[in-house]
Amino acid sequence: MAIEPKVLVIVLAGGEGKRLAPLTNDRAKPAVPFAGTYRLIDFALSNFANAGYLKIVVLTQYKSHSLDRHISQTWRFSAMLDNYVTPVPAQMRRGPYWFQGSADAIYQNLNLIADESPDIVAVFGADHIYRMDPRQMIDEHRESGAGVTVAAIPVPKHEARDFGVIEVDDDGKILAFHEKVADPPTMPGNDEMCLASMGNYVFDTQTLIDVVTPRENQYTDLGSHVIPALTDAGVARVYDFSKNDIPGQDDREKGYWRDVGTIDSFFHANMDLIAPVPIFNLYNEHWPVYTTRRGLPPAKVSRGRGGEPSFVDGSLLCQGSIISGSHVERSIVGPGTFIDHDAHVTDSIIFPDVHIGAGVRLHRCIVDKNVIVPDWERVGLELDADRERFTVSDEGVVVIEKGRDLGHG
Repeated sequence: MAIEPKVLVIVLAGGEGKRLAPLTNDRAKPAVPFAGTYRLIDFALSNFANAGYLKIVVLTQYKSHSLDRHISQTWRFSAMLDNYVTPVPAQMRRGPYWFQGSADAIYQNLNLIADESPDIVAVFGADHIYRMDPRQMIDEHRESGAGVTVAAIPVPKHEARDFGVIEVDDDGKILAFHEKVADPPTMPGNDEMCLASMGNYVFDTQTLIDVVTPRENQYTDLGSHVIPALTDAGVARVYDFSKNDIPGQDDREKGYWRDVGTIDSFFHANMDLIAPVPIFNLYNEHWPVYTTRRGLPPAKVSRGRGGEPSFVDGSLLCQGSIISGSHVERSIVGPGTFIDHDAHVTDSIIFPDVHIGAGVRLHRCIVDKNVIVPDWERVGLELDADRERFTVSDEGVVVIEKGRDLGHG
């Protein structure tokens, strides 16, 4: 019987997430709420928890307080078995400067690798929506003898400009790696699709240590420097994410992966969840997504104070939310949110602890935490007027930033 490798997981959670502003104005991108109940980082951490890889460090940097608190309150493994999920802030171990990139973040934390002495280091991003069994990728990595294996998925060419794009031979060896280029190469036989890196890597430990340790030049970024260098060295291979097999997953969800780097992509990934037969199923008991649960009562749908009936369709209602004589359609209502009588909320994402007053109209909105929307307010119906007060995405999604009381400016 083969001996299981010793695996250390490094989750990269230090990016600024500028394209997701204003949702990232006050929090790290991996801490942004998703689907009402979760945080973005919960999806990556749940994949490792389900796979049984339970030694996980999360490298943080920008505006990390809410992320650190979420990890410490939610992600607790058995200390008796020496398992852990722990946030690691930038400690300036190599000098008085912050992380200069993803590779530099690992270099500045090589002590974590030395302490564990793993056979394999899995380096994954913290802010994508997907299910994956990393054991299958690690098994293929070990069988191939590669120095690094890069998870990849086909994406349309117009989207591929935001990713690392891979060229491979028939055996899966990476021939070239192009990080966020304007005209990325397409897949053989398909001029519309490119093979994109998911930002998930499996390294042999010594390969990773050697490549991030400065010699003539210091590599600061995994996508821009490390993967191209290992490609040139002939030790980089690709892992086809579309063949990853998850218990309880149907064919429609197989290969589902969303990068929620912009307001529009974040909006669409949330909307994927509320279809009658969603392409991404939150209710898979065989591979659950874990998160913290607040001590709130069940969601409540009732008539309003004046007897107004409620209407709810195609929506997710989180614990502690109250729909009081209001109309909610194709929306996600976060924990602790109250929607008063005659309010209409359509095609919207409401974060936790929002108060929506009587007669309000919200359409294609993202409403951040602790917002107060006063009676009879209208948002999302006249975008030109909305742009004077709010952030409006390229596709016309209106974002109301955290903590705003619209009744007071």
